[in-house]
Parts: sequence; structure tokens; C-alpha cells
Amino acid sequence: MPEHNKSRGKRTITLSKSDFERLTLLADAIAERNAELSEVLFTELDRAKIIADHLVPETVIRVGSTATYRTETGEERVATLVLPADADIEKNRISVLTPVGVALIGLSPGQSMEWTARDGRRHALTVESVEAPADVAT
Repeated sequence: MPEHNKSRGKRTITLSKSDFERLTLLADAIAERNAELSEVLFTELDRAKIIADHLVPETVIRVGSTATYRTETGEERVATLVLPADADIEKNRISVLTPVGVALIGLSPGQSMEWTARDGRRHALTVESVEAPADVAT
């Protein structure tokens, strides 16, 4: 049976300890500049199950993972989740500090998430597959 965060009714996500620490620092760093995104990221961190890096399944989206996901319109997209300094939309490298990046972190194939774009529109995505980061792939 899936784990849920009782306070929000959302499915629990899985994060590596190192991703949790990095994302917490990033959420703190952007709090003054982008309070809304910072709060959304803190909400995701709050509902996360934190586990040792080496125990995170390869099917969980983490920093460096490449995910194939389907949007609410049925469009399939592929993106690699990266830290802000490594983001490059032309290469499908999306920052963990974008609304879709926050939505993807910690999800596994079959899981869905709703998110709000910067223009205020609501979207949904469903993860189809995940390729582990090169530094952890077996």
C-alpha cells in the first residue's frame, strides 16, 4: 500500500539524503527571491522519505536522472533533472528549481503529480520511465 503524507493527502516521495540536503539549501537560498517556489519545494521536502544515497532505487527521479513523462495533454517529454547551474532547456536539462523540476523530484514510474506553472496554469504529469544518473547506474 502506498505511503501518504497524512497532513496533505499526497503520496510520499523518496529522496536521497544528499538530494534532500542540496534541495533544502536551494529552497532556503531562493526564499527571498521566489517565496512561492521555495514554499512548494519545502512542501515536497516535507513529504519526502529520506534514505541513504546508495539505497535509492534507480527508478526514483533524483538530481541527474533522466525521466520520460507524459503531460495532461498526452504529450511525451524527456528531461534530465539538474541543479540550476547545469540547466539548459535546449538540451532538455531542467533545473530542480523550476515548477516541473519540483514536481518530478522523488517520483517513480506510474506516479503522477499536479503542478502550477509560472503563468499560474495548472498542469499534471505522469512518469513513464526513469534512467538513473550516470554516477549511480549499475
